[in-house]
Amino acid sequence: MNRGRDSSGRLPFDPGRVKAGAGGADTPPAKSNASVITVSELTRMVKGALASAMPGTLSVVGEISNLSRPAGGHLYFTLKDAASELRCVMWRSSAGDVKFKPVDGMEIVATGSVDVYEPRGQYQFYARRLEPRGVGALELAFQQRKEKLGKEGLFDPARKRPLPAFPRRIAVITSTTGAAVRDILQTIARRCPVVEVLVFGVRVQGDGAADEIADAIRRINASSERLGGVDVLIVGRGGGSLEDLWAFNEEAVARAIYQSTIPVVSAVGHEVDFSIADFVADVRAATPTAAAELVVPMLADVLDGLDALGQRLRRSTSRIVNDCRARLAVLQKAEWFRDPVGRIHQYQQQIDEVVGRLRLAESRLFAARRTTLHQMEMRLSRVRPEAQLARRRERLARIEQRLTIAAITNLRREDSRWCDLAGRLLSVSPIAAVERHRIALTQYLHRLSRGAQRAHADAARWLETLEKRLQAGSHEAVLKRGFSITRRIRGRAVVRSAKEVREGDRLETQTADGVITSRVSDANQAELFE
Repeated sequence: MNRGRDSSGRLPFDPGRVKAGAGGADTPPAKSNASVITVSELTRMVKGALASAMPGTLSVVGEISNLSRPAGGHLYFTLKDAASELRCVMWRSSAGDVKFKPVDGMEIVATGSVDVYEPRGQYQFYARRLEPRGVGALELAFQQRKEKLGKEGLFDPARKRPLPAFPRRIAVITSTTGAAVRDILQTIARRCPVVEVLVFGVRVQGDGAADEIADAIRRINASSERLGGVDVLIVGRGGGSLEDLWAFNEEAVARAIYQSTIPVVSAVGHEVDFSIADFVADVRAATPTAAAELVVPMLADVLDGLDALGQRLRRSTSRIVNDCRARLAVLQKAEWFRDPVGRIHQYQQQIDEVVGRLRLAESRLFAARRTTLHQMEMRLSRVRPEAQLARRRERLARIEQRLTIAAITNLRREDSRWCDLAGRLLSVSPIAAVERHRIALTQYLHRLSRGAQRAHADAARWLETLEKRLQAGSHEAVLKRGFSITRRIRGRAVVRSAKEVREGDRLETQTADGVITSRVSDANQAELFE
C-alpha cells in the first residue's frame, strides 16, 4: 500500500500527474483546453506538486542574509550558498523558541518544510527550528548573552561585594526537593548551627523557572528588613546538563542578581559548570556545599579564637601590672626617694653658705671704702682747702649713697636669685615626681582593672547569647514548640515521608515530654498524608 512513498507518507513527484491535472487535493479539475490556464491555477498546480514530491521535513544549511524581524515577531531571511538563495520564513510561535540571536553572515541549519507563497508565486522555506552550524544553539546563546551583559558592566569586579564574616541570617533560593538544599542546610548546621537559614523554594529548570528565581531575589531584597535582615543570599541548584541549568543563564536572573542589595553567592551545578549567574554574582561557589562553606565560619574555630584572645588579654594585663610593680620597686629603692627632706636640707645649707659669703664680701667692701675715705680725710686735713674739701665731701657722700644703694640692690638681687633657686629646687623635688608617678600608676591600674572586667563581661554576654542561640536552634526546642520526630524502631531511621513506611512497621515518635511507640496498621498509609 505504501510502496513508492517517502518517509512522510507522500507519493513521489510525477510530472505526468501534473499534465493530467491530478496534482493533488488542492489542484483544480482539468480544463477542457489543457494548454490555457490561469496564473492562480498554475501556482496551485506547482504547490500541489511540491507538496506531493517534497519531504515533510527538510534540514537546509546556508548563510543568513537580509534578516528582518518586524513588530509581529516573525523572522524573514534568506539562506544562501555560493550558487543559490532560498527565501525563508519563521513564524513567531517558532521564533520564540530560538535561544541564540540570528545575525547576517551566520551559518545555520534550518529545519522545516518547503511550500509556495501563492500571492507572489514563489516557493519559500518555512523554518520551524534553527541551529547554528558547528556549535550548539544553547552554547551560542550563552556566549552571545555573556558578551552582551559583560559590555553592560554586569561582570565588573569593582562592583562585587565581600561576604560578611559572621552572617546572622542566610536566604537560600533553590528547589526544596533537590539534593542542593539538603547539602546547604547540613553544611551550615555542621559548621555554624547558630546561623538562621531561610529557604525559598522555586523551580530551577523548565519554562518559567528563570522568572521564579528572579522574582524570589527581588522579593527577598524588598522584605529583608521585615525578615529581620538577610546578610547573604545563596542562589543555585545541583548539577545537570546545559539545558537543565539554562534558567541560571537567563537575562532576568542575571539582572535580578545585579540589582540585589544583598551579597549573592551563585552555586550552580558542579565545579566544571559555569553560568551567567556565576559571572554576575558577588562570589561564585563550585557546588552548593562549597557555597555553604564560604558563607559561614566554623563556630568551633571562632570560639577557639575568642579563647585565645582572652588568654592574650590576661597575659598582657598581667605583664603590664608586673612591669609597673617592678618600676615602683626601683623607684622606692632610689636614694632621693628614701630621704627627700635630707636633699632639701643640703640645698638650704648651700644657700646659707652663699648668703654668708655675700655678707662677708659686703663687709669687706664697706671696710675698704671706709679706709679710703679716712685716707682722703687725712690728705684733706693736711691740704686744708675749704672749698675743695666741701666738694670732696659732697662727692664722697654721693658715692657712699650710690655704693650703699648698689650694695643693697646687689644683696637683694642675690637673695631673690637664691630664693628663686630654692623654689625651683623645691618644684623639681623627687617627692612631687614620685607622687605624680604614684597617681598615674594608680590610674593605670584602675583603667586596666576596669578594661579587664569590661572585656570579661562582654565575652560572658557574647557566650551567653551564643548559648541561647544554640539552645533555640536545638531539636529539643523544636520539640517543645509542638513538633515531633518519628523514627523506625528498627534501624533508627527518621521517617520524612508517609511513603517510607509500610504496614507492620514499628515506629517511635519522640515528643517534648516522652516517646510514643506505634505500629503501622493501614497499608494505604501514604494516601492518608496526601
